[in-house]
Amino acid sequence: MTKDNVVLARNTQEAPIDKFASQSVAFSHYNNLSAQLPIDPQSGKLVAGGITKQAEQAFKNVAAIVQSIDHVMSDVVRLTIFVKDLRDLDAVDAVYKKYFANYLPTRTVVAVDALPLDALVQVEALLSNGEGTIPNAPQAGDLIKLTNHTENAPADVLSSQIVAFSHYTNLSAQLPIDPETGRIVAGDIKVQTAQSLKNIKSILTSVDVPVDDIVKITIFVKDLSQMPAVDEVYKTFFPDSAIARTVAYVPARTVAVVSDLPMGADVQIEAVVSYGDGTPPQAIEDRHGLILEANNTNDAWKCPLATQSVAFSHYNNIAAQLPIAPNTDDVVSGGIKAQTEQCLKNIKAVIESVDHVMADTVKINIFVKNLADMDAVNEVYQNFFPEGTPARRVVGVSELPKGALIQMDAIVGNAEGTPPLV
Repeated sequence: MTKDNVVLARNTQEAPIDKFASQSVAFSHYNNLSAQLPIDPQSGKLVAGGITKQAEQAFKNVAAIVQSIDHVMSDVVRLTIFVKDLRDLDAVDAVYKKYFANYLPTRTVVAVDALPLDALVQVEALLSNGEGTIPNAPQAGDLIKLTNHTENAPADVLSSQIVAFSHYTNLSAQLPIDPETGRIVAGDIKVQTAQSLKNIKSILTSVDVPVDDIVKITIFVKDLSQMPAVDEVYKTFFPDSAIARTVAYVPARTVAVVSDLPMGADVQIEAVVSYGDGTPPQAIEDRHGLILEANNTNDAWKCPLATQSVAFSHYNNIAAQLPIAPNTDDVVSGGIKAQTEQCLKNIKAVIESVDHVMADTVKINIFVKNLADMDAVNEVYQNFFPEGTPARRVVGVSELPKGALIQMDAIVGNAEGTPPLV
């Protein structure tokens, strides 16, 4: 890390404080917020009153964190909503509209098997950081959010298809919707996967960005046994270009099992994309100063369909790590503590392989089969993050790849930029 660009973790008493996570972690031009439960910060307890009250509290907590770091809700680039029951989404959306009446961020909505404290809803936000992480430091030009819409992909009245800021573009999670009919395509999981990926490609094409600029993919699937079929289609989209095929580039990737998806879909895909032109666009002669860097190490488990770390600009995007020892393909024995340690050891190995340290981590996402295991998970977690600095998300899932009890992915600062400054 350089002293001029540091991970900046912040908390406010106006929102719930978690000793294992910071409420907001800023690095470069983004703030990563911990997923917010409907907890009253004064009592530290889940609010009573059903889904509407819980949604109000979760969004209130997000807004309190945003305001505490001198930002506003219209600075939110991406919002992720986790619910226990998709039938509650109308009530959640009624609250959502109070906070996003004009500008709409990109959005992902999924139903999961369990949320901490048995909450009904959890809300997570990614926020722009227009000032950078150096207070009052001058910027090179104005930084603005850019949204875009194309009729060649599904439209959602509650989200933007795309929001670009600084050197990243975030897409709303794409369902397998035919944009001409507005309905889920007929057919099996292969047909649905192809439509979701086609929608992503259409959105990127509309802003002159190639598919191979995708740095991270998250696949939400209802039935893990369907993943071989999903992967069969996935491999026809990645790598996409001749250059990418030459180096066998595939994005970092996370596969998450969910209990339900909007419109009864079987799959939903979310993409994070590099934005090589920056915001505002760079001069043509300057565009090659920023490159996408993919890296793998033999010191961590490697999924054949994902790159372990994809760096662009000031962020490293780390693929989901299962509790599998390097150079093996089996989950380690020993229960939840051993599996948690292996996941974190793998993440640490990936981070160190690109000349960074665990203290550069800005966000950790934890998927766990049994939320009752979180005390054991946190006991191990503290050994790797003793200050509890990274922002964090925890969700309960019914199943994980290879029968694992836990899975983690991460976002890490890339202090030197891509390529390193000289």
